[in-house]
Amino acid sequence: MTESTKTHVILLSCGSFNPITKGHIHMFEKAREYLHKTGRFIVIGGIISPVHDSYGKAGLVSSRHRLTMCQLAVQSSDWIRVDPWECYQDTWQTTCSVLEHHRDLMKRVTGCILSNVNTPSTTPVIGQPQNQTTPIYQNNNNMNHTPTAIKLWGKISESLGKICCARPHIERFTFVDENANLGTAMRYEEIELRILLLCGSDLLESFCIPGLWKDSDMEVIVGDFGIVVVPRDGADTERIINHSSVLRKFKDNITVVKDAISHPMAIVSSTKSRLALQHGDGHVVDYLSQPVIDYILQSQLYINASG
Repeated sequence: MTESTKTHVILLSCGSFNPITKGHIHMFEKAREYLHKTGRFIVIGGIISPVHDSYGKAGLVSSRHRLTMCQLAVQSSDWIRVDPWECYQDTWQTTCSVLEHHRDLMKRVTGCILSNVNTPSTTPVIGQPQNQTTPIYQNNNNMNHTPTAIKLWGKISESLGKICCARPHIERFTFVDENANLGTAMRYEEIELRILLLCGSDLLESFCIPGLWKDSDMEVIVGDFGIVVVPRDGADTERIINHSSVLRKFKDNITVVKDAISHPMAIVSSTKSRLALQHGDGHVVDYLSQPVIDYILQSQLYINASG
């Protein structure tokens, strides 16, 4: 498949990120690597969306701190960004609502409808503007002017930046105003674009807990968007999928990242990271990046926390 015929993917990860760990970033990297190896996808961007303060989880620190820690964790990444939309809402948002928000926002930015898993788009989505004389994505070594994933994500981020306004209490972040007037949408060549939920096998397993998720939300998350699962501690994802009627129904929309190395839960677990901080355990450096550790110590987070 050529780059233009592959499905272009934005990976979205929702969660507490309390705090964000090296494992969370590792999930993005392993998912992107695996999707590229399939030959069917190009991951053009990643979005980290921390949960609202009203989520009610024990030991959850203020979103102001969690957003800052997330930003510090991805400061060297050229494709993962932190989105504060969830934190800025009046109350907690469902995962389904977050996915729909980003889908609708991308629609406004690109002027086109993003594809669902079961209904591939036949309309232009994102790519090389057709009404420009000088191609934005021109590569002197590639005369077909095919945009690279990083350049494509950069263009989307640039478009988002034009409709952002800074919130004063978190100056390093920009907030996308979905009600902003974007003007006349540009016309783009056709490239399939899709938002997929990135998660660990623990979230996948939570789909099997009766009453925890609405069936209608699960249908949208797995049926319309699709999910990418990075297993932890050798989790049996096949067993988990077969345990849920909704997961079985949309099994083809679930991509399980297969890797020769079984990644321990510890590197992803925020709980283990908090315990290490509380106990002065030096292994915390295995779980958290140094900028995040420095911020936690400077702000005196988690040290005396009970959660």
